[in-house]
Amino acid sequence: MKTEATACKRILKNLSVSAILLICAFALCLLLDDVFDIREPDNVLFVFSVFLISLLTDSYIYGIASSFLAVLAVNYAFTFPYFTFNFTLTENLISAALLIVVAVLTSALTMKLRQSETEKVEAERERVRANLLRAVSHDLRTPLTTIYASASALLEDEMLGEDKRRRILVGIKEDAEWLSRMVENLLSITRIDSGHVKLRKTPVVPDELIDAVLVKFRARYPNYVVHAELPGDIVFIPMDPMLIEQVLLNLLENAVQHAKGMTSLTLRVSVENGNAVFEVKDNGCGIPKELLPHIFSGTFRPQDTAPPDGNKHSTGIGLSVCATIIRVHGGSITAENIPGGGACFRFTLQIEESDHERQ
Repeated sequence: MKTEATACKRILKNLSVSAILLICAFALCLLLDDVFDIREPDNVLFVFSVFLISLLTDSYIYGIASSFLAVLAVNYAFTFPYFTFNFTLTENLISAALLIVVAVLTSALTMKLRQSETEKVEAERERVRANLLRAVSHDLRTPLTTIYASASALLEDEMLGEDKRRRILVGIKEDAEWLSRMVENLLSITRIDSGHVKLRKTPVVPDELIDAVLVKFRARYPNYVVHAELPGDIVFIPMDPMLIEQVLLNLLENAVQHAKGMTSLTLRVSVENGNAVFEVKDNGCGIPKELLPHIFSGTFRPQDTAPPDGNKHSTGIGLSVCATIIRVHGGSITAENIPGGGACFRFTLQIEESDHERQ
């Protein structure tokens, strides 16, 4: 039912656009003819209207149908004898034929350009999918190999001490948790890219969002302290809170996993030029310059090499998920190194005014 309703709305929209543009062309031609006694641009105006129809509607059918309607309109109102259909005169036939050919060719070329653009977008999407698949295959292999080796050691070596056995079990648990979070990230990015997820945007106060994020972060990493900086004024940020929580947790976890030598981790929210700006800063080793341009692409490690910080867990998938979520929110996300050491991940979302500001 929902699909049928959407299709009907799309058809009505296309028909409305076609009718409005043809009526506008007809009215403009009447104005030029009656007021200014200018008849030369009539055909050009109708061809231009067909071009716009082809550009603004979803199918070539509307452009071609409009071209035939344009021929009838020109023949009826703007060729001699006026306000009657006449296809017996040679000049009228030639004019009608030329108008149809030009209009149909214009419509076809417009649709071809649109199809080419669609194919280009699809090719880019396939490239991203291939990169993600390549990154996933590498990222899954390392923790799975570690889990397999650790489990084999527990099963085969009965002489292991209690401390060593516990360390192995802790390692298995950490790798399993990391795999679980990566699967969540992959599910999120797959659903969003396929269009199966609709954002449930609600106005959220940053304090509540950050509190929820920090509670989850401390449960995962109790030994790390995050310094939170929040705006003094009340602001409401339209967002899907679950997805933005995932972005912030991914960025904080990225700092924990990869900011070698980090002693300070900051989560800051501020307001700049009508946008809420979220920043995750650390004072660790920073990001290698050659990786910065590709850090959100899902292929964080070139040629399947190990991460520069020696960590066995890649950041590519998590950061790719962050970029996808922020993109569908209409925001932007960047990464940069901080002078003096460390990295800063920053993303922006549009904000709404508080009730006090509206008054």
